[in-house]
Amino acid sequence: MNNFIFENGTKAILGEGCVREYLACFLKKYGNNVMLAYGGGSVKKNGIYDEIMGILNSEGKNVTEFSGIMANPTYDKVLEGAGLAKENHVDVILGIGGGSVMDCCKAVSLAARYEGDIWKDFWERPGIIDFEPVPLCVVVTVAGTGSEMNGGAVITNEKLKIKTGRDYPKCNPKLALLDPAYTYSVPVRQMVSGGFDTLSHIMEIYFSKPDEPNVSDDIAEALMRGVIRDLRSAIKNPEDYTARSNLMWEAAMAENRIIKLGKKTDFECHMMEHQLGAYTNCNHGEGLAVLHPVYYRHICESGAANFPGMFLG
Repeated sequence: MNNFIFENGTKAILGEGCVREYLACFLKKYGNNVMLAYGGGSVKKNGIYDEIMGILNSEGKNVTEFSGIMANPTYDKVLEGAGLAKENHVDVILGIGGGSVMDCCKAVSLAARYEGDIWKDFWERPGIIDFEPVPLCVVVTVAGTGSEMNGGAVITNEKLKIKTGRDYPKCNPKLALLDPAYTYSVPVRQMVSGGFDTLSHIMEIYFSKPDEPNVSDDIAEALMRGVIRDLRSAIKNPEDYTARSNLMWEAAMAENRIIKLGKKTDFECHMMEHQLGAYTNCNHGEGLAVLHPVYYRHICESGAANFPGMFLG
């Protein structure tokens, strides 16, 4: 294996009822001003919003709502959130949703503490964060991106037609709460899209160098088998708790940096999909599902040694 240093600053708690049990305790560590960030409003239909607002109110928090985070979060949306955070002197950000909400919140946490142009200084090129972003807690409602356990944020600059991501460990959420029951109401199409995104993350790492036997690849093989098994179970029964909890943890394991240890990684399909998404605003997982088979058929014969065992044998 290649040399590596491993560290992950996110505390993850998985289990039904984890939000009710742990969120209030986490919030006590920070000030009274909370930014509550979410997407298009599904959290208000499924009861998650009311549950979390009840906790915030019982803790006497001042809540600033930041809603309408879109599927492919834009730089303009990040700046909107940063403006709200600065104006309301936000002490902590609480993001509820899937990867788009989490990615946007990470960028907001950075922009709210930075006076320069974060696109130019941190997304257009890698930057050095020598300050503390606004602390972030995430409540995951859609499994797939694994964004809850890393500092990665994929942002679209609509003016430049560029969609790109950076991973800054300082942007890792302080706490990730994963209640599998929160994913029951996710439409099947969205669940499958998230599952393929997880599978894509694993494959992009697995089919990169080195090809010699290594622990990271061994874990990746188990995760790929698990995603396929659990997706099939969850499609048959959307309230299969075992399948849903496995999918949540498989997504986190795919992107908490563990299976990247000792690997160079690839992510060519992700780079292609990002540009496809920048121009078409397509669903990320579905874009990957279109690109992966074509790309792998193109490179498999001259690609990584893992290909014959996975696809040709």
